[in-house]
Amino acid sequence: MDYKKIFKDKKITIMGLGLLGRGVGDARFLAERGAKILVTDLKTKKELAQSLQQLKKYKNITYVLGEHRKEDFKNKDFIIKAAGVPLDSPHIKEAKKNKIPIKMDASWFVELVEHFYGGGYITVIGITGTKGKSTVTHIIYDMIRSSGKRVYLGGNVRGMATLPLLNKVKKGDFIVLELDSWQLQGFGESKQSPHISVFTNFMPDHLNYYKENISRYFKDKANIFIYQKKDDVLICGNGISKKIKTKSKKIVISKNFIPKHWKTIPGEHCKENIALTIAVGEILGIKKNIIKKTVENFKGVPGRLEFVRKANGVMYYNDTTATMPEAVISALNTISTIYRTNKKKTNKEKNILLLAGGADKMLSYKKLARAIKENVNILILFKGVATEKLKKELGKNIKIPTFEVKTMNDAVMCAYANAESGDTVLLSPGAASFGLFKNEFDRGDQFTKKVKQL
Repeated sequence: MDYKKIFKDKKITIMGLGLLGRGVGDARFLAERGAKILVTDLKTKKELAQSLQQLKKYKNITYVLGEHRKEDFKNKDFIIKAAGVPLDSPHIKEAKKNKIPIKMDASWFVELVEHFYGGGYITVIGITGTKGKSTVTHIIYDMIRSSGKRVYLGGNVRGMATLPLLNKVKKGDFIVLELDSWQLQGFGESKQSPHISVFTNFMPDHLNYYKENISRYFKDKANIFIYQKKDDVLICGNGISKKIKTKSKKIVISKNFIPKHWKTIPGEHCKENIALTIAVGEILGIKKNIIKKTVENFKGVPGRLEFVRKANGVMYYNDTTATMPEAVISALNTISTIYRTNKKKTNKEKNILLLAGGADKMLSYKKLARAIKENVNILILFKGVATEKLKKELGKNIKIPTFEVKTMNDAVMCAYANAESGDTVLLSPGAASFGLFKNEFDRGDQFTKKVKQL
């Protein structure tokens, strides 16, 4: 299909260019197909310099930066809404008032493929959940690729836009999509769900966006299964299964689904995620030896309890995508278990220097405070509202040495100065990154770069 004919001369507003690559990928794809694009973003030209540089050769893209204007949501053929832009945005309301279709990257891709080729042309596998979706997504992708099938990765993957995959997919291909709650809004708008859906777990998160309404958060997540057909499949964990009612075939999986002799990355939460991927592999008819090899060779996803290096006997881990307290607790439990298992003669009961804190997502830090007291040796906090909430839960008489910093350089150097051989320095913030960093990936990149310079 020549998609140039579909998009040529169409007037499209892209709301939210961003810095993660998806907006750039969509803008480039549409520009090359002759669309007349207006990009609008609340970030300034300076803040978006990295993204703008990649699009400078396209003369059919205009920009309105540092603001959104109502006139940019009138007289358009389509609006592409970036993840994170609320559906109740006054500018999205303006577009709907003017009967302009609202599209999102991943869902529009699926919609176009099924519209022009029909169901069954490709198999769409979607993964969501509050935690674990990135791990599950990448293992499934690796598993399908190792089986010799043609497969593509998309959705909430750093540096990737899904819409340009229209140029690549052929009949019989697989597309594996990591889908956060925001991207699933697009599936809700188009009333569609993936053919095979995986729902890892559900817990409070992004309540700053959802205005502390957790039911709205679940409603967006539920779009991954709500429009599934009878022949589709939903695979979910034990903890979420009771909340899900679907017309499709529902398969509930626990971590016990993993054969006992298989070697996996550490962490009980990782075992739960891996069990879900095994179930997907079996549904797709992938040979067990390929599933096993994929699982055992998987080393983790960058920024998710990622081992960076060992320096002067100290281990450094980048867990920047732990943006909620529960994720930090899982990381602390995993590192502490490794330490207790491998501990040699030492008087230290705790060996973790935790880099945490930052911007608030309207979450509770009570359980994290308890986990810190049980597992952390030294606490280094980034300034922010979430940090103040955590400090309040820790109390004034906390016995753990605590430092506050404003930059990653200060955080890493503080950890370096205080760490001893046998310790672990763990970046696992349990909070959002805005205010001090461009995004959570920038936070992790800065940590990794600084640690490698030690």
